[in-house]
Amino acid sequence: MTDLFNRHRALLDRALTALQTREYWAPFPEVPSGKIYGETAKAEGDAAFSALLGQPFALPGHPESARLGSEQSPFGPAIRITYPAAEPAALIAAAQTAAPALAAATPETRVGICLEALIRLNSHSFLMANATMHSTGQAFAMAFQAGGPHAQDRGLEAVALAYAEMTRFAAVARWEKPQGKAAPIVLEKHWALVPAGIALTIGCNTFPTWNSYPGLFASLATGNPVIVKPHPAAILPLALTVRVLREVLTEADLPADAVLLAVDAPGAEVTQQLATDPAVKLVDYTGSSAFGAWLRGKARQAHLFTEEAGVNTVTIAATDDFAGMCANLAFSLSLYSGQMCTAPQTIFVPQGGIDTDQGHRSFDEVAQALADAIDALLADPGRAAGIAGAIANPATLARLEAMGSKGRVIRASAPLGDGRTASPMLLAVEADDPISEEECFGPITLIAACDTADDAISRAAALARAKGAITAALYDTDESRITRAIAAFTAAGVNLSINLTGNIYVNQSAAFSDFHVTGVNPAGTACLTDPAFIAPRFRRVMWRRPAA
Repeated sequence: MTDLFNRHRALLDRALTALQTREYWAPFPEVPSGKIYGETAKAEGDAAFSALLGQPFALPGHPESARLGSEQSPFGPAIRITYPAAEPAALIAAAQTAAPALAAATPETRVGICLEALIRLNSHSFLMANATMHSTGQAFAMAFQAGGPHAQDRGLEAVALAYAEMTRFAAVARWEKPQGKAAPIVLEKHWALVPAGIALTIGCNTFPTWNSYPGLFASLATGNPVIVKPHPAAILPLALTVRVLREVLTEADLPADAVLLAVDAPGAEVTQQLATDPAVKLVDYTGSSAFGAWLRGKARQAHLFTEEAGVNTVTIAATDDFAGMCANLAFSLSLYSGQMCTAPQTIFVPQGGIDTDQGHRSFDEVAQALADAIDALLADPGRAAGIAGAIANPATLARLEAMGSKGRVIRASAPLGDGRTASPMLLAVEADDPISEEECFGPITLIAACDTADDAISRAAALARAKGAITAALYDTDESRITRAIAAFTAAGVNLSINLTGNIYVNQSAAFSDFHVTGVNPAGTACLTDPAFIAPRFRRVMWRRPAA
């Protein structure tokens, strides 16, 4: 349906430009304002969410043998929505039936469908914010952004790059080879784009749409049916996404089953069965390294695109804005209670302290200043709730409690309000303590004492190489040492932020500018979003014959 493509061509062209320039561009507004989305948009989103609670979720025509769903809001209320569930074999069969028509559609048709779906999802951003908030524990403002516009930005980024890769080369060519005095050889050549096969998108609990949209939309745009497997605790955001995509596919006269929802229950998961099915050729996964390793070992028939765990670090060597540094790090450590894949965990500080604009500060003074900055940031209960949100998984609270005995407590964690909440815990440890090199997901920060600033940089880079890291931060005033650090972190394959203060944080990753994850270290095998994320999803096959 090329009318969708033509309707949204200007948006696509702007996205293609932003991909090349890497400049700031945000196609979907991140501010939940009535002036942008309509004065009644928030009320309508709230009402739409309330209407879903306790009801069967409608996906017309979707395979169904049972109804499942046991989501519980980290803020307290039970969601009580049931979703259509089907056996893995039935989902695979439905996707296989839909595959030929999807593959036969032109790239323009598929890209137009994806663009239309993203625009419709944007119009539902207040509904998606509620769904994200009550399945992940994100505070409303963050849930609006990460569950809605920022996820949509990432989806559009993947669609634009998919279109660029599919149209990089000519689809038809006249090939003429001179033969001297003889007549030239003239061939007519055609290239078909052949999708890889069924794609499986495995969603995570904390960022169900932001992490899933790149793979989901990249696979669909390149002609692969997608089975969307949400985390059992965060089904609704992806169920809403699947519903919109199925509606647009139907309107475009393509099979709705080109996008399917795979719902399961804790203890009766279907992920392994789906991931190892011979028909599944693409797997996009966000989650633990343990299951990532299982996929690498067992799902050998599929190309894996993973974002896994790692240990993100901050190295504090020196600063010319001590207060600004502490305030910036306090926000990074508190945001969504440390449950972001980009959140810092281990902070390396020389045991002899650092030089600052406020004079020399000892190791203990640096640690206490960070604790004080967190206290100041979270002093107002309303502001604290809006920054920290709630804890998505009860296991995170258990981990937090167990960590209290692992080091010297600089700042104890405490509940922040209603629901499953906790403020950041700060522990002082020695850099040689193995705990400083272990992932401690959640509101847990380890401040590790190192010999020197160069030792801190070396340890942080080595940790990224060995255990993986998505982000690293450095505070320093020595340009030669900064240059050495850039080289070390680049070699370790981790994106580095230097001397951030003010309203920009190491946690943040911007679509169309930042490449999220590098695929170089163990934190993930794929990057959001570079050509390697797109190219394996289809192949080119030629047919040729003598030209008429």
